[in-house]
Amino acid sequence: MENFYLILVIVLFALAISDLIVGVSNDAVNFLNSAVGSKAAPKWVIFLMASLGVLIGATFSSGMMEVARKGIFHPEMFVFSEIMIIFLAVMITDVILLDMFNTFGMPTSTTVSIVFELLGAAVAVSVVKIKTAGGSVLMELSQYINSSKALAIITGILLSVFVAFTVGALVQYLTRMLFTFKYRGPMKYFGSAFGGLAITVITYFIVIKGMKGSTFAGIELSNGETIQEWVKHHTGLMLIYSFAFWVVFIQLLKWIFNIKILKVVVLAGTFALAMAFAGNDLVNFIGVPLAGFNSFQAWVAQGATDPDTFSMAMLAGKVGTPTYMLLIAGLVMIVTLIMSKKAKSVIATSLDLSRQNEGDERFGSSFAARVIVRGATKFNNRVANILPSALTGGISSRFEPHSYVSEDDQDPPSFDKVRASVNLVVASILIAMGTSLKLPLSTTYVTFMVAMGTSLSDRAWDRESAVYRISGVFAVIGGWFLTALIAFSVSGIVALLIAVSGKFMIFVFVVVAIIMVIRTHALIKKRDQLQAEEDEVIEDADAQEEIIDKSSRQMIKAVKSSDEVVKDGINYFLKEDRAGLKKVQETSRKFSKRSKRNRDKVYSTITKLAEGPFDASHFYVQMMEHKREMAHAVHFMLEPMIKHIENNHKPFIEEQHIELKDVAANIDKFFKSVLKDIEGKTFDDIDQIIEERDKILEQIYKMEKNQIKRIKNKMVNTRNSQLFFKLISEMEYLLLHTINLIKSYRDFITNTVQKN
Repeated sequence: MENFYLILVIVLFALAISDLIVGVSNDAVNFLNSAVGSKAAPKWVIFLMASLGVLIGATFSSGMMEVARKGIFHPEMFVFSEIMIIFLAVMITDVILLDMFNTFGMPTSTTVSIVFELLGAAVAVSVVKIKTAGGSVLMELSQYINSSKALAIITGILLSVFVAFTVGALVQYLTRMLFTFKYRGPMKYFGSAFGGLAITVITYFIVIKGMKGSTFAGIELSNGETIQEWVKHHTGLMLIYSFAFWVVFIQLLKWIFNIKILKVVVLAGTFALAMAFAGNDLVNFIGVPLAGFNSFQAWVAQGATDPDTFSMAMLAGKVGTPTYMLLIAGLVMIVTLIMSKKAKSVIATSLDLSRQNEGDERFGSSFAARVIVRGATKFNNRVANILPSALTGGISSRFEPHSYVSEDDQDPPSFDKVRASVNLVVASILIAMGTSLKLPLSTTYVTFMVAMGTSLSDRAWDRESAVYRISGVFAVIGGWFLTALIAFSVSGIVALLIAVSGKFMIFVFVVVAIIMVIRTHALIKKRDQLQAEEDEVIEDADAQEEIIDKSSRQMIKAVKSSDEVVKDGINYFLKEDRAGLKKVQETSRKFSKRSKRNRDKVYSTITKLAEGPFDASHFYVQMMEHKREMAHAVHFMLEPMIKHIENNHKPFIEEQHIELKDVAANIDKFFKSVLKDIEGKTFDDIDQIIEERDKILEQIYKMEKNQIKRIKNKMVNTRNSQLFFKLISEMEYLLLHTINLIKSYRDFITNTVQKN
């Protein structure tokens, strides 16, 4: 029996390592987005500072480990075998849940997941235990669940959303009023004081307040005081000296090495926030396995008696966490931080919602967002009418956009270093306060909502983007609530099945977790391959040469997709092959999605082409419009054919079969000629291609006349005629826009080549 539970402890630690990997992939956004978004330093410097913060912060997390042991339930009410079921259910669920959210690039909360998983598993095991004893669940459940502490933790997590957003918005507003977007001037006079104050505040909350519960806080000094007691007695002097030191140090860096003050603040804030993250969130990843390990040690120390009778009352006391375990966990987090590809996806979501500059919006609009924006706009107008115009004008002048980014920068920062500094300082302070109170605040909630608050104060959410940004915030917050619901439910179900079905179910669920993680990795690999295939998508960072090359690939793919939809679509329709039509529909859907994405990037693309002739940009816009219209044509041709087959309407008659097959073959030949010209970039055969187009149009006109004759002779019904006319109409539309596309492409290439 002892060997069996030893295996379970090993499984817990294996799951902990996996949890660390997927958890850090999710939470890296918390302390990297400000430094990455503001481009404060090369990425290796940013990752170095974050790694040091994570490693040091890991040693501050010892006190937080009590949350996993006794923060959600009363351990004395459970025996060893039951505790192990709870802990295993939590870790299995956590790995699956975090990996799923990372796969979709959504920043969820590891704190919320672990809290609600512990709650769900504890409730499930408690219900089984009460029912087995013949008791009443409603009357006795409160004896098992630490409802007051759990409620305090959950309330603190939810309250942190409001507090983080409000404090972030307020501090950013005051900071921007002081420095404005033209911050280089004020920085000469107030920069070192601002930096010194920011780092001193960080020092106070991270080191002084955050020391409580750390592994070295209780070390005695030569005078008999512990480090924590000495710091408490000398806090005032430490803050004064800290402020003076940082002001002088930052100013010297500016004078001697010309290192910008805000860069120092951002890097120090990145270090502090990474440290706060590790101190607060490490419990989310290894707290449960360590609690399981402590339980196993206590059980073995008592002679490995019956696990179904050995009480877990020892978990209610204070149990220290070995420093080496915390450091090992910190090293795993650092390696994951550097190597994880999923972290980049999660960071992108946060940056898209907080960036200052224009670009594609990741989220669509929602009714709630539209109502909020409309109400806020009306309220703002009323306030502006009440206040003196001189006051409103003066305030507005402090928020006039200004950028020091070079126009040649192909990848501009999402926001400036002033906002990055506020993001990091405010978030690290709030998280450190929660850590000192032993409240596992959600670092994801805090950092995300601080970033949203500062972006709102910076007027990054203007009337062009506000509805999309607010919808995105709602989507992310909705994902957080979904996290809580899923975590509670899945963990409870897993614990219930293990408790009822027997311990062999543990290994079944471990296998399921492994399979799901492997499957999500396969999905990510497939998604990356698809993205590679879609590499013709023009990004904001692309240079002009890349835009030209990608434009060529866009045209080639547009022609191939149109040809495939027409040729295969008509073929499968005439055969009444519904499965084949569905495959063609997927091709049409991807074509439509690509064309829309390319057209939506027209603004940023022609900005890159601004140095060239005006005609080049003009022809590029025409190309995107014609390509989009081609996508519409094949879509509106295919959809009615699919509906016709799905509704089991009568098939076309033999004459229509012959006509459609013939025109589809001619269109296929036409598209191959177009493709040859586009790939070769010769454009010598355009006149011949136009002649081919005209012949097909004549054929379509004859088909239309033939259909009218069939209607008069009552050979076809109304649905047949409507579909037939729709098909030939969209074919005609497609041919016209294809010729316009190749002409625009020719003129675009000609102008760009002349320029070069």
